[in-house]
Amino acid sequence: MKIVADNTVPYLKGIAEPIAEVKYLTSKEFTPENVKDADALIVRSIDKCTRELLEGSRVKLITSATIGFDHIDTRYCDEAGITWKNSPGCNAVSVAQYVFAGLLTVALHKGEPLQGKTIGIVGVGHVGKEVEKLCAAYGMNVLRNDPPRAEAEGEDGFVSLDVIAEQADIVTFHTPLTKEGRFATRHLAGEGFFRKLRRRPWFVNASRGAVHDTEALLHARKEDRISELILDCWENEPDINRELLGLAAIATPHIAGFSADGKANGTRMCLENIEKFFRVKIEKLNEVVPPAPETPVIDLDRFDENRIERTILTSFNPLAVDRALRENPDRFEWFRANYHHPREYGAYTIIHATPEEAALLQRLGFKIQ
Repeated sequence: MKIVADNTVPYLKGIAEPIAEVKYLTSKEFTPENVKDADALIVRSIDKCTRELLEGSRVKLITSATIGFDHIDTRYCDEAGITWKNSPGCNAVSVAQYVFAGLLTVALHKGEPLQGKTIGIVGVGHVGKEVEKLCAAYGMNVLRNDPPRAEAEGEDGFVSLDVIAEQADIVTFHTPLTKEGRFATRHLAGEGFFRKLRRRPWFVNASRGAVHDTEALLHARKEDRISELILDCWENEPDINRELLGLAAIATPHIAGFSADGKANGTRMCLENIEKFFRVKIEKLNEVVPPAPETPVIDLDRFDENRIERTILTSFNPLAVDRALRENPDRFEWFRANYHHPREYGAYTIIHATPEEAALLQRLGFKIQ
């Protein structure tokens, strides 16, 4: 078997080699000539799997280490009999922990507790469910908006976008980006939505940049309809709006899903897709694991106050990458390519926690000693 893989897919090298010839390429090297003899492609979102790339090749499977698949011409693949797979949910925990860290950072800065605040989650799929778990465990009230799920499952447990605009102290978007159809999400957070806001909420976008309308968001922030902005996703990336950057409380270069754990999940899912499709066994699959964090044990006695919050921000603090982006916004893509991937809560063991602290941190996903 021949596999062509993007050379930036992490934790991959050496894993599939016992069962396949693996060629590693940069995204620029994904050319018709280089993929024509491949049985399978392992790709990322920067690798455009188009008709031009694939026509005349012997590629049977494309598997992407990403949740998105708009870099794959799925219509052509279906016509040509090429199976394609993405990695749904691989970085859902990572994005949720990014959002939670952002909320805690803003809350500490403002001197306001998050407990008791109402968060409206727009889009309750893989990521939205993880955001809900963290926020509910921490003592926040959760409103859920997901029209496709509400239609399929019934209205119970879901509210309209109007209810979120009216009642939420924080609004966070976790929808895919779709441009047409009844549930289109492009500019879902637009002028009409912002006009309905009643509580000057914090606004979070860690989904896709075009889910919000930049001009409408700028207008809402300047009119004080929104009190705080946490933005990981931007329209027209990497050419981001500098005025919006200046108005955000936390601004990052689309790295919310970039935990080491999420990256390993995506790689593992690609290899599992190859196993299933070609009916082979990859013996080294269990070696796809991220490295341990630099400080895998967190001692709560290090912190004089806000011990829970300081613990969470020890695992990931958005302020370092926020500062770097503000200083050099033109290096947006460089920051993404050279990001230090943090570990998720499950990689950390907590010591010297009180019973109450231990119970909460365990619910959030930390190990307790």
